[in-house]
Amino acid sequence: MNSSEALQAPQVSSGSRWPQWLAVLVLVYVLISAVGMIGSGFKAATGGQAKELFEFASNPYIGLVIGIVATALIQSSSTVTSLIVGMVAGGLPVEIAIPMIMGSNIGTTVTNTLVSLGHIRDKAEFRRAFAAATVHDFFNLMAVAIFLPLEIMFGFLEHVALWLSTFLIGADSYSMSDLNVIKALTKPFVGAVDNVTSILPGSLASVALILAGLAFIFLAITYIGKLLKVLMVGKAKEILHSAIGRGPLTGIASGALVTTFVQSSSTTTSLMVPLAGSGSFSLKQIYPFMLGANIGTTVTALLAATAISGALAVSALEIALVHFLFNVFAVVVIFGLPFLRGMPIKGAEWLAAVAAEKKVFAAVWVLGVFIALPLLMIAVSMVF
Repeated sequence: MNSSEALQAPQVSSGSRWPQWLAVLVLVYVLISAVGMIGSGFKAATGGQAKELFEFASNPYIGLVIGIVATALIQSSSTVTSLIVGMVAGGLPVEIAIPMIMGSNIGTTVTNTLVSLGHIRDKAEFRRAFAAATVHDFFNLMAVAIFLPLEIMFGFLEHVALWLSTFLIGADSYSMSDLNVIKALTKPFVGAVDNVTSILPGSLASVALILAGLAFIFLAITYIGKLLKVLMVGKAKEILHSAIGRGPLTGIASGALVTTFVQSSSTTTSLMVPLAGSGSFSLKQIYPFMLGANIGTTVTALLAATAISGALAVSALEIALVHFLFNVFAVVVIFGLPFLRGMPIKGAEWLAAVAAEKKVFAAVWVLGVFIALPLLMIAVSMVF
């Protein structure tokens, strides 16, 4: 059976889908449990000295680079942000984690470019597809360029997220573990893995628990994405086709909804870039949908934060909310201000025109943004 037949097979009967939906629920349970593992393991491994351990990342530009490189390598911002939530639960200071979260937004855009390379043989198609891919790059680079300096100077994202997190759960609510339903549900799974890793000597047990948590997060998010592609991709396409052309606000809302459906901004991107390449939709029509995908992908970190209990539960929810607020504010500021709105489109169209004429510039862009730029930022931060 080929891939197109596989996607059509589940459409025979909605009743036949219940095992797949059950599998999604099990994988969500595994995801939440895995974040709890990372938090417990990280706390035990650092002995409560997480700030000292990550002192090298207290420079926000180093934190940004960590987020970019980790996400570009893993190819999943959901995995990286869930890992960061777990690390915050284990004692990583929120102010160090915020640049990492911002970096993950940049790192995830490498997927768009890789998808667009499928059109490289046709010059006109490649130009349209590459522009649709890199408009995401330009937008996220602009968002970080605007909000990271503001965060360094004023810490407004951290303050707003802290207020919201304490408002939502209360400063002491999660300290009463007997009232934490999520912790009670995940405790057997986390405890079973902890028992297995505890056979290792000393701090190796904690490190093994962290690695096990990371592996479970990666597997859970990967297979949730695969299942939801089969279950929801038809609906996602319907939303995409009905939303585009109805205005930017509808496009943004629909992009967020589709990405929440499939739990993967990479999947949303893979739907949009080929449509742009074929000429079915223009860059201006797809642009708002791409921004909505940025917002929709934050749901995973918010979900992961529900796994955390104890004194650091507020901090875990806080960093998840920072991810959400960063993307919402970026859309409001960049897309909301007319003099900024068109800049990502102009940048993407210019770069696509250059890359279509000389394909080597596509490679230069990828290597420059995801390798050379991080290295330059590290070098500059070390000098100053």
